[in-house]
Amino acid sequence: MLRAGTERAVFIAILAMAGVCNSQEYHFASIEKLTEQKIGKIIISEVYNSLNIHVEITPLPGIRAQVEAASGNKDGEIMRIWTYGLETPTTIRVPTPYYYLETMAFIKVNSGIKIKNKDDLRKYSLVKVRGVKHTNNITAGMPDVYTIGSTEQMMEFLNDGRADIALTNTVDGLMALNKLGFTEIVPLDEPLAVLDLYHYIHSDHLKLVKKVDAAIKRMKGNGQLKQLIKQAEKQVYENESPDL
Repeated sequence: MLRAGTERAVFIAILAMAGVCNSQEYHFASIEKLTEQKIGKIIISEVYNSLNIHVEITPLPGIRAQVEAASGNKDGEIMRIWTYGLETPTTIRVPTPYYYLETMAFIKVNSGIKIKNKDDLRKYSLVKVRGVKHTNNITAGMPDVYTIGSTEQMMEFLNDGRADIALTNTVDGLMALNKLGFTEIVPLDEPLAVLDLYHYIHSDHLKLVKKVDAAIKRMKGNGQLKQLIKQAEKQVYENESPDL
């Protein structure tokens, strides 16, 4: 039977061990309802698994996700473009990107709309998803922009003729159209922009940044990241396909 002093020492040791375990668990935000974010959730979880670190990822509306990460209520965000780091200085960009997105314009078939560059968007009424940085950036200062809660709602808005152009990541838009069964909306032949995507970590966890960056670089170098991306895309596409 343990003496009181020994019991207390054991109890303190258990608490200390629990503290170590808890220090190896992080809670990140993602943007809800976006295909690339669902893919990123799978990828970034595996990056942390390679470091024997458990992560919890909570999908949130884009603006709220940024607020939670900036305030430290979450330990960061799983996937954002470069300029997010400029706007959110309490987070640190993991230097190596691990995925990418395309800013794509979607239009109705036979609309006659021609877009050669982003400045041509100014001629039309636009619709985008709330809180998404790449579409916020490309529409900044434009006169006729609607903001919608999700990609599917945005495509319905376009389908109803309430806007001329819908803006989102190519894959995200195509997945929404497939799910809705819309065949009269198509993407342009070329994206308006192609942007790298980065993981952001709150500045409270500065030491974590180098570890995660090294893991991403290692997985890129040995081909593991490429294979993981392929598997994650397949998993998300199959889960969201209305035919399955």
